[in-house]
Amino acid sequence: MKVSDRRRLRNRDVSFTLMGLGCAQMGNLYRLTSYQESLSAFDAAWDAGIRYFDTAPFYGYTRSERRLGTMVTDKPREDYVLSTKVGRIMVPDETVGPEEDAYVSPLPFRPKYDYSYDAIMRSFEASRQRLGVFSPDILYVHDIGRATHGDLHQHYWDQLTKGGGFKALGELRVSGQVKAIGLGVNEWQAIADAMDETDIDVAMLAGRYTLLEQESLPLLDRCHREDVGIVVAGAFNSGLLAGNRKFNYADAPADILARVEAIEAACEAEGVAMQAAALAFPALHPAVVTVVSGARNGEQMKANVGWFEQEIPASFWARLKDKGVIAADASVDGG
Repeated sequence: MKVSDRRRLRNRDVSFTLMGLGCAQMGNLYRLTSYQESLSAFDAAWDAGIRYFDTAPFYGYTRSERRLGTMVTDKPREDYVLSTKVGRIMVPDETVGPEEDAYVSPLPFRPKYDYSYDAIMRSFEASRQRLGVFSPDILYVHDIGRATHGDLHQHYWDQLTKGGGFKALGELRVSGQVKAIGLGVNEWQAIADAMDETDIDVAMLAGRYTLLEQESLPLLDRCHREDVGIVVAGAFNSGLLAGNRKFNYADAPADILARVEAIEAACEAEGVAMQAAALAFPALHPAVVTVVSGARNGEQMKANVGWFEQEIPASFWARLKDKGVIAADASVDGG
């Protein structure tokens, strides 16, 4: 597979490169990242043929949108696909500290969850201003779900379903201000619930369809049947499949480490880099339109591209199925 290979949404005029660049690091995720580092990641992605870029107001408390907007608007608009997100209003607040929500030196705009009609329209307009782009291609509802909101989940879900949130998304799509709408979440159940409520086109699913987690497989199969594209993010499961010992941003439990060891053994036997396997696996499902990878600088981006384009023999996937690492009914032939 090549990062520049294309897959399209079935019902909308949106064509993704098979790898996209996720821009949370442009917001100083975990550590300070200079504009020049961010630009080098963008340039490396562009030079490799990547043309899909994803951001959100939340990333760096608006910093990521501002940085990415400066970069993409130097390119012809017809040459790239851009997504951003709604669900938080960024409120000016001088009390924002030196580190908030894992972002270092965030800008002085504090996020406030709001999925109502008016809030989505306001958030969308503010994103257009920061990006300098009149019509972002895709608009995702960001971080909705029971695990995210706990006891307040129903309150926020009602904002989407009864308070006009989904209605706002639909109006933006009908008017042509965006081409496609969906969710950007860590909880696959939220995507299933949204599909029951409204007509979404695409969903970004982070960390839930990987070599270590395939509980979402029935959802992906449903999305394929119902023409909803899946954008996979978090293929390294917060870094565990890239060589560290973290899983969902915490120390990995013993059963997960055992799965990693099984993957490592298969990689050694077949001559495959574990990072390559992690990035390639999600793209083998026919519902998946792109795999989004973050990069802090150009060298990281080049490494990700190299891993993604590594040729992986069919025997490797068969070995992982035999070990029970990959679900028996998971697609490993590209759909």
